[in-house]
Amino acid sequence: MKILEKSFFIALFLSGIFLMGYIVLASKGLILSVEPGLSIGGISRWCERISEGIFREPVNALSNLGFMVAGLTMLYVLTNDLNKNNNNFNSLNSISVLYAGAAIYLGPGSLLMHGTHTEWGQWADNLSMVMYVIFPWLYNLKEMGRWSSERFLITYISIVFLYAYSRWVYGDDLGIGLDLFGLSIALWVISEALFRFWSPLFRWASGLVGFIVAAVFGIFPWEIFSNISEFWWVALFWLPALFAAKPPRIQRTYNPWFYLGVISYVTAFTIWLNQWSELLCDPDSWIQPHAIWHLLSAVSTWCFFKFFRTEKQMYVE
Repeated sequence: MKILEKSFFIALFLSGIFLMGYIVLASKGLILSVEPGLSIGGISRWCERISEGIFREPVNALSNLGFMVAGLTMLYVLTNDLNKNNNNFNSLNSISVLYAGAAIYLGPGSLLMHGTHTEWGQWADNLSMVMYVIFPWLYNLKEMGRWSSERFLITYISIVFLYAYSRWVYGDDLGIGLDLFGLSIALWVISEALFRFWSPLFRWASGLVGFIVAAVFGIFPWEIFSNISEFWWVALFWLPALFAAKPPRIQRTYNPWFYLGVISYVTAFTIWLNQWSELLCDPDSWIQPHAIWHLLSAVSTWCFFKFFRTEKQMYVE
């Protein structure tokens, strides 16, 4: 049996090893810390009271199991899929397994941050978010740029390793004032707009969509152009246009899964923005707003998985 055909069992095994390893190491106090300026019994940056147990933020940490369940379910569905066709998400292959794997790793990455309160835990969390969010826009560019699966995987892995090193050495902005996670959200929307409405004219106008995305997240055009040296990365809004040389050969159905994915993520992000409000923040509650952000984000990964499964081949060159 090929290794891809064992993806579900391998992922399930590794997930179990991770959880058992965490419990053992945390029980011995080998991987636990407290963020600078905080203390046991105090309130974390994410509103939950800091525990002296094996999880510094128990609810915020364990809610990340939602990502692992979502990703494992994707692999289970792919393993037992009877509708095998040209759709990359209707069978086990390097692309579908990579997406599910990235969704799974969102769980351990974030759990390590909320569980350990270490700098390396924060690094693992940030890396997991980037590993997930760069997938969709690279996948879109793969189709419109006519990349092979090998080129897609090499590009993805190269970005991940370069980012992992730069984030570890230079910190959040990679030493160049770049938030790759935030930028990737814009690149996803831009590339998806190109995927849906590709034309020679829109190809080069598509970068303007990035300014709309930035405005949604509170960065307005007049702020950008009044301090362009700080916001130099808006030039990367035209990255999809550079590679999207041809219209996609496949068609996707956006209703309902794409819209549900967007709604679940936007709802999650709204909760994230307001997690410190008097209405939502209760440090001693088992219902934590940041945990809800995790669970809704896990739902969005599942919705986008279902969205990609709607792909249908339109024509072959």
